Amino acid sequence: MPVQPLTIVVILLSVEALVLSAAAWPPLKKVFSVLPPLFWIYFLPMVLATTGLLPARHPVYEAITTTLLPAGLILILLPVNLRNIFKLGGQALTIMLAGSLGIILGAPLVILIFKPWMPADIWKGFGALSGSWIGGSSNMLAIKEAIGTPEDIFFLMVIMDTVVVYLWMATLIALSNVQEKFDRWNRARVEPVKEIAARVATENSRNLVPQVRHLAGILAIALAGSWLSFQLGQTLPEMKNLLAPFTWTVIIASLLGILLSETPLREIESYGASRLGYLMLFLVLASIGARGNLSRISQAPLLVIAGFLWVFIHAGVLVLTGRLLRAPLCLLATASQANLGGPASAPVVAEAYQPGLAPVGVLMAILGLLLGTFLGLLCCQLCRLVAS
Repeated sequence: MPVQPLTIVVILLSVEALVLSAAAWPPLKKVFSVLPPLFWIYFLPMVLATTGLLPARHPVYEAITTTLLPAGLILILLPVNLRNIFKLGGQALTIMLAGSLGIILGAPLVILIFKPWMPADIWKGFGALSGSWIGGSSNMLAIKEAIGTPEDIFFLMVIMDTVVVYLWMATLIALSNVQEKFDRWNRARVEPVKEIAARVATENSRNLVPQVRHLAGILAIALAGSWLSFQLGQTLPEMKNLLAPFTWTVIIASLLGILLSETPLREIESYGASRLGYLMLFLVLASIGARGNLSRISQAPLLVIAGFLWVFIHAGVLVLTGRLLRAPLCLLATASQANLGGPASAPVVAEAYQPGLAPVGVLMAILGLLLGTFLGLLCCQLCRLVAS
């Protein structure tokens, strides 16, 4: 008997709600500090599909992705303030971009080294993960759908992401104990960092209780933007292995979110626009998990080793840039976590180095979120050239 689309949506939303509720329950904090909620939102639908409780193929999965991914991107990018990002100063921006460059260069180098032991289409997985390691999970999902990363490959990337990023975050926090020694060795200029933190910290966001009209307006903006992005994406020219119609849709949705952030519409963030955007993206992630399987999990250990090498290349580019700019370790560590961890964890690392630096970590991560899809698509092409 065919499974009704509504049944699938209810199951996926239930998984999302249960995981997020469990993650907020104090006794389970330690569990989710090891394997974050996003992992479970992706993994549990995969288990349900593998055991036959969810269909591995169904049109509703594609409908969820094509509709909610562009809509979620628009809402997440609405609160972005470009002027604040540029106020971070040339040094902080350069370091953040250097971290992104390390990710872009590291992926094809790692594929070149491990190529004999990896499947031919692994470049699609590295390309998708580069979006996450430059920006965040939304960029990873956008690139995954734009280049057609297979679900089983994508699952391996989720494992690599979980293991490598969280161990790397622990390493960065531990290194805060040696920042004074590093800064003396590097002859770092520490004072500008304090000025940047003070300047950025003056921005305060409001959190208002949304009424029905606010939620209706947020949904209307998101879905209208998704529809417009999809329609324009279908009309723009294709470029083989680079720009497919849905790639255009993702790019247009990202640009639309950035443009709307410069209008009065950005005020709807006060009513939870980005939270609704993340709800959409988490549902997309769950629908992608339901299309996967566990048949290639045996390759995960090799990929974790490859992931650490990739991160070490990224760190090398950061240290070299920091040496040239005489940047303090707090900025290097914050930029690294802003790349690999995104807005959720970058302020944690920043605060571990210097109280008050957390807003800088947030804005660095937002910059990565803005650039993640575009730079990740560039990384995809480098990976494809090396893998071919």
